[in-house]
Amino acid sequence: MSKSFVSLAALCASVFVVGTSEYLVAGMLPEIGADLRVSQGTAGQAVTAYALGVVIGGPLVTMATARLPRKGLAIGLMLLFAAGSALSALAPTFAMLLAGRVVSSLSHAAFLALALVMATSVVPEHRTGSAIATVASGFTVATLLGVPLGSLLGHAAGWRAPFAVLTALTLAAVSLLALVLPRRQAPGMSLRDELRVVTRKPVLLAIATTAVGFSGVSVVFTFIAPLLTRVTGFSSAAVSALLLAYGAGSFLGNLAAGRLTDKSMTATVRGVFGGLTGVLAAMPFAAAWRPTAILAVLVLGLLATATIAPLQGLILRHAGTAPTLAVSVNVGAFNLGAAAGSALGGLLVAGGALRWNGLTGAVLSLTGLALTYLVLPRTRTASPADEPAVSTAV
Repeated sequence: MSKSFVSLAALCASVFVVGTSEYLVAGMLPEIGADLRVSQGTAGQAVTAYALGVVIGGPLVTMATARLPRKGLAIGLMLLFAAGSALSALAPTFAMLLAGRVVSSLSHAAFLALALVMATSVVPEHRTGSAIATVASGFTVATLLGVPLGSLLGHAAGWRAPFAVLTALTLAAVSLLALVLPRRQAPGMSLRDELRVVTRKPVLLAIATTAVGFSGVSVVFTFIAPLLTRVTGFSSAAVSALLLAYGAGSFLGNLAAGRLTDKSMTATVRGVFGGLTGVLAAMPFAAAWRPTAILAVLVLGLLATATIAPLQGLILRHAGTAPTLAVSVNVGAFNLGAAAGSALGGLLVAGGALRWNGLTGAVLSLTGLALTYLVLPRTRTASPADEPAVSTAV
């Protein structure tokens, strides 16, 4: 077993733990509200607080730690995450729960950015897409298994139990990272270099592509359950099975996109956004008939997370030798896109347009596709060898 595989596996496992935490609260709002004496709407702010911590705090933590050795930083960020999880598990009040969630969120974007950059440093340049997809698959597995299992544990043993388990899993991940990650010296790039990179026009365009393009998925997926029950007529049990299939498709789509990114980043990112535009535009019509609704959900699952590898690869291409802050901001852009898409979808649903959310999502994905032509201008040849190499410096 190669050292690079072991390192990628350790990073993937750590990302799984972090990814499980993000949406864990959403499945336990009644229990949290009853125990801490707040409404379910108020309890839902624990999700919002975490998202804001990722979007705002992630880049700040990344900047503050830009000159630290990579292995020690990865371990330190996971210990910070463990502290937040433990605080959440022990929180006597809702305010303390929010504090625990914010502490955990501060390590989220910074650790994921670091994990993605470290992943590309342990593989050859021609396998950077696969390395990014392997680490990012920790999030898809978290969505597929971690969050549902955590919610079931919360229903059976109380909402504090999943946070206690997360704390233990985080400490186990820390031990694994300490054992297998190679030592890396602190990067030679200064904070000024990182800031200069993240303000480059191509990097800003790539971040905008992430936020706008991914929001199209969120417009539809946030409200996929009511769409399938109210419009298509599926039972709640059938919707749960479809969401499980969606998660499995996301896992496979992410890994496939990583392989394709290794061959051609340009073709992959445009192909994914083109496919998303098509399936989202078809969703309102596919939802009218069960077989086509099933097909649309499965295709959406395959394409939704297939954006991760090419979009992060796009950032790494333009970030050069100072990529960590840019990747961290792009992680926040995924979260920002998810939040913006959910909010826009909510407005459409409130206006009675649940069935037609897909058309709005298609417009957003099409906009993301258009932005890729600004980030990656068309060239006379499409050969992977002609594409600029992605830097793997850390």
